[in-house]
Amino acid sequence: MKLYHSHRAPNPERVSFFLRAKGKLDAVEIEEISIMKQEHRADSYREISPFAQVPALVLEDGRTLTESQAICQYFEALWPEPNLLGADAFEKGEIEMWSRRIELMWIMPFAMWFRNTHEMMAPLEVPQSAEQAAKGEKAAKWFASKVDAHLESHDFMAAGRLTNADIVTYIACGFSAVMGWKPHTELEHLGAWRARMKQQGFAG
Repeated sequence: MKLYHSHRAPNPERVSFFLRAKGKLDAVEIEEISIMKQEHRADSYREISPFAQVPALVLEDGRTLTESQAICQYFEALWPEPNLLGADAFEKGEIEMWSRRIELMWIMPFAMWFRNTHEMMAPLEVPQSAEQAAKGEKAAKWFASKVDAHLESHDFMAAGRLTNADIVTYIACGFSAVMGWKPHTELEHLGAWRARMKQQGFAG
């Protein structure tokens, strides 16, 4: 298998962290694609990922998957343990609930802030909008405070153990740093949770 990945981009990193949590990072060939150099828009890459998305997974028989969650679901089915997506019906729902919340209410607003503010994103976001940036910043910071409140009474985001919901949250914290915002240094319970994640072998 080959995984097309882009360092520090949240969706590709989500998949590589998922593999790391599975203990299978070395089981997949990884090829880096530079989003900033727009390598994901090259015709050769579009033959693999028609919508120019990263990550993309190519199986030995040539079949492909894009969308980070779809790739993680494939890996969960291939390597069921340790379980990261839920061992019963409620766990599956709870893990997906928190994963989606982080995606929609933290990562997406933060991306709007980042894309409309950071100078290196100017070629990709034309024109940049200060109004959209301000809305994204406010929304992302508001939701991070809600996650902090949740972690006051929970060691992990869902199911009482390390799951995909923790991975998505960890990615959100790391992605936030590109704007100089490190919520885990501002929010007590998020900071303690992140320290627990690092004890489990996460870095970055």
